[in-house]
Amino acid sequence: MRIVPVPFDHPDAMKLNDIVLQEYAARYGDPEGDATPLDPSMFAPPRGLYLLAYDDASRPLATGGWRAMDADEENYADGDAELKRMFVVREARGLGLARRILAALEEDARQAGRSRMVLETGIEQPEAIALYGSSGYIPAEEKFGHYRFHDESRCFVKPLRKS
Repeated sequence: MRIVPVPFDHPDAMKLNDIVLQEYAARYGDPEGDATPLDPSMFAPPRGLYLLAYDDASRPLATGGWRAMDADEENYADGDAELKRMFVVREARGLGLARRILAALEEDARQAGRSRMVLETGIEQPEAIALYGSSGYIPAEEKFGHYRFHDESRCFVKPLRKS
């Protein structure tokens, strides 16, 4: 397995993005899947990073990215790095790819000077909630992001700097 940085609009990233949006639609009953506004430029270094994991046959198996966020009307704080599009295809789940991508994204955001990693997920994604909880994320005191007013939404944070 290899994990490589790619643009958010890379063909393999778009392929996995389409799959994850279908999964969100199925889990939440929303045909849109996720309406969070995203633009490829949001994931361009040094204010973001997008990663793809490939198997030995060069098939894309997993994805994830972070984008820089600062204080705004959606309750982000200065120095936030927001995780987006963490996803592993069904046949590759349980191999530790999400954990490897998560660690790489956290380190990159830390190196970019971001102070905390934040994410929003939902109650229909118990695997994600378990991953984040076992990786040191705690529930946010105040919800943030596009879905902050949705009851199904869960927001988590993790400091990136040692206190």
